[in-house]
Amino acid sequence: MRKAHLILLVLGLLVLLGLVSGCGGGNRDVPAGSVAIVGDQDITKAEFDALMARARSAYKGQKREFPKVGTPEYKTLQNQAVQYLVQQEKYRQAADDLDVKIEDKEINARLEQVKKQYFGASQKEYEKNLKAQGLTEEQVRREIENQLISEKIYEKITEEVKVTDKDIEEHYEKNKKDYKVPASREVRHILVTSKALADQLHTQLENGGNFAALAKKNSKDPGSKANGGKLTVRKGETVPPFDKAAFSLKKGELSEPIKTTYGWHIIEALSDVKAPSTTPLKDVKEQIRQQLLQERRQKAVADWTKDLNKDFNDRIAYQVGYAPPSTNQTTTASQ
Repeated sequence: MRKAHLILLVLGLLVLLGLVSGCGGGNRDVPAGSVAIVGDQDITKAEFDALMARARSAYKGQKREFPKVGTPEYKTLQNQAVQYLVQQEKYRQAADDLDVKIEDKEINARLEQVKKQYFGASQKEYEKNLKAQGLTEEQVRREIENQLISEKIYEKITEEVKVTDKDIEEHYEKNKKDYKVPASREVRHILVTSKALADQLHTQLENGGNFAALAKKNSKDPGSKANGGKLTVRKGETVPPFDKAAFSLKKGELSEPIKTTYGWHIIEALSDVKAPSTTPLKDVKEQIRQQLLQERRQKAVADWTKDLNKDFNDRIAYQVGYAPPSTNQTTTASQ
């Protein structure tokens, strides 16, 4: 598990943040020792090979066969690796334009966090894992720096995003239906698979049987069995026969056995029906604020990324055989 976590942290290859097909593919000649050029920076074949070697180690650690060269699966992995490297270089160059700087002390702090979280702060375990994965300290630090760059870019381009109280009120009024709470009540039930057993239990209950004890012993509902069959039901959120019976009973009344797709139920109403209501704004204000903040931050990132890709459209060139199959998809900054 520790190995898998470190691989995902320092590679980003198998998850790739939902990335990435880059833009570009211009007419410049790419040096023989490179797989791509981003701006005036080469992405070397050595960098690509190192990333693929780490991917190979990841496959081995998961006991999966690494795709053979020439197969569609290998080509997909190759495209991901190249585009990951291209994306990181684009972010590095964009970071300069945004005056985003990463200090060694920040990398050191994040590295210590990794060691503590995944290796119990053991330098020996950490180094052992690096060796097993074919990683060097320099490669790990580089990937941590990439991660920090992405985080700081995200912070930079979203720092002006704000949500006012007026925004929240307008959203609440416009989407008030989303904050309606249906009628509800407390019930308890026993679920069994045969009508014969349901009838038998119903008879016992009508003659004073202990509902909770019978539910714990007989019910097949894992969500309520342990607490004697008790649960809170909301109007319209259970299967129709159950819903109809649960909300038609008087408080304290026991239903006849009810057939649903799950089996046979015996239901007892424990409370009166609580009328439907609307959650007041004060109770959801912060929830709405965070929702709107997230949406607006995502839009800010998407707009910035679109401009970034447009800016690099004629500034990326690929070595023959390494160009992505599609060059019009959008990438996103790490959150």
